[in-house]
Amino acid sequence: MITAYLAGPDVFLPNAVAHAARKVDICAAYGIRGLPPLNEDIAALAAMTDAAAGIAIFAKDLEMMAAADIIIANLTPFRGTSADSGTLIEVGWFLGRGRPIFGYSNSAVSFQERSRAFLKHNADPLPDVTVEGFGLPDNLMIPGAVQSDGRPAMVLPEDGRDRAFDALDIFERCVAQAAKYFRLIP
Repeated sequence: MITAYLAGPDVFLPNAVAHAARKVDICAAYGIRGLPPLNEDIAALAAMTDAAAGIAIFAKDLEMMAAADIIIANLTPFRGTSADSGTLIEVGWFLGRGRPIFGYSNSAVSFQERSRAFLKHNADPLPDVTVEGFGLPDNLMIPGAVQSDGRPAMVLPEDGRDRAFDALDIFERCVAQAAKYFRLIP
C-alpha cells in the first residue's frame, strides 16, 4: 500500500482532527494510507515552551515524511498569494529525495492574478519588479516540483470557481490522480 504524507495548513483548522479523518478516509477509498501531520500524540507538548514544542513538531513531521512514499500537498494559498511556507518545505523535502509529489489547490485563480489583486490593496515593497506570469497556479517552482519526473499537474477546480479552504472535492481528485498514477485504480 502506498503511504501519503498529507501536507498542508489544514492542521490549523479549528476542526483539524475531524478534517484529517475525512482526508484519511478518502485516501483509504483509493487504496492509499494517509498520514496527516497532527500533533495530539506528542507527549508533554503542552508542558514545553513554544520553541521546544515547535521543534518537537518539526521532528515528528520529519519522521512521518520519512515513513511516507509520496506527499499529497494542499497548495491552496494560505495567508497570502502563495501556498503555506511550511508545506513548501515539505514539498521540497520530497523533491530532494526523489519521492513523488501530488498537489492541489482550491483556488482557480492564477498566481499572477492573485498577486496583482493583492498589490492593488497593499504597498508594493518592490514596485519596479514585475509580477511573475506563466499563467501557473503558484510560483513556477511549485507546479514544477509537482510535475517533476513527468507526474501530472496540480489539481485545480475545473469549473474556474474557487472552493472553500477546507473543501475536499479537489483533494479527492488529487488522491484519485495519485491512485491512478500508481495503478491502484484504472
